[in-house]
Amino acid sequence: MKIDLEQIKQRTVSVNQYIANISEPFREKFLERKKAYKLNPEAVSELKKLANNVVVVAFSAEWCKDCAANIPVLALLSEATGLDVRIFGGLKRDPLNLKRKWSIPPSPPEVEIFNVDKIPLILIFNKEGVELGRMVENPKLGLTLEEELLQIIMKSAERKM
Repeated sequence: MKIDLEQIKQRTVSVNQYIANISEPFREKFLERKKAYKLNPEAVSELKKLANNVVVVAFSAEWCKDCAANIPVLALLSEATGLDVRIFGGLKRDPLNLKRKWSIPPSPPEVEIFNVDKIPLILIFNKEGVELGRMVENPKLGLTLEEELLQIIMKSAERKM
């Protein structure tokens, strides 16, 4: 599936804007994680070379523990590499509707377009808007978020060769 990245950018905020606008006490959890997390320097070095070729789009909610663990890492990666990270925030469950997991609004309608089931959902797109890969909730066992992100980007580069 190919998406219009410009349209996505208009409907999202940067990862740092997202964190800055989270309400307390949730923001503190995101900021604590951002302050405490140490990026893998080798992965950062490689991602810096590739950052201009991709856009990361994530779905998040301030109440979500996995979001509080992973979205701050995306913020650090964005700062360290120049990676464009965009966030759809404000996801809210729909407890009254068994057919629809997310309440729209306040959740963005894109939760249905991208089949968001669990969050954070981290999507990686090339500059043409083609999805290269996705991470659901947490990185694969044994990998850091930045290592898995690098793997996804490198695999798509290998497929082009």
